[in-house]
Amino acid sequence: MIAILDYGFGNIRSAQRAFARHGMNAEITADKERCIEADGLVIPGVGAFAACMDGLDKVGASGIIDARLMANRPTLGICVGMQVLFDTGVEHGITRTGLAQWPGTVARLQAEILPHMGWSEVQSAPHSTLFQGVEQERFYFVHSFGVQEWNMTTSESLKPAQVSWSEYGTPFVAAVENGPLSGTQFHPEKSGDAGATLIENWISTCR
Repeated sequence: MIAILDYGFGNIRSAQRAFARHGMNAEITADKERCIEADGLVIPGVGAFAACMDGLDKVGASGIIDARLMANRPTLGICVGMQVLFDTGVEHGITRTGLAQWPGTVARLQAEILPHMGWSEVQSAPHSTLFQGVEQERFYFVHSFGVQEWNMTTSESLKPAQVSWSEYGTPFVAAVENGPLSGTQFHPEKSGDAGATLIENWISTCR
């Protein structure tokens, strides 16, 4: 069973439909035990970093993720659902602490036109599981903020991370795979065949 964490933010119905197309029972829930025990957990996210963190705090997301990592159960953050896994978000003059699973700051992209909306190529990490069969494909992005520097030297808490990159004005982190914890800045559920393959690849880690 795939659980989609319901904390008041994110395209939860489109994510549910994406997993249903792969024959997976994707349950939208905020129940702590269901989220911890699910074969896979998806953290969606749309909107401002601080607002999403407020919603996540209300449902105890930090404890849910910690419990899943201890049990080696896969968790996938999508868009802002990936951003909140980093230390800090800085948006519109507001600095907000994230879930701090990865070191890094989510900040405004250095581009003349924002948001970054549309299809962009992703340079996948050399040993990626998520991107098997879709290396250097294009995926659908909608965002104005992202992580533009990666430094995991101080906290390899799970296993060496596989970091994939894209570029819009400046390079930014497009996806991270770090043991059972993964995230994509783009929306795989809106990324056509390439996104469907990536979802299938992630599902395979939940079995």
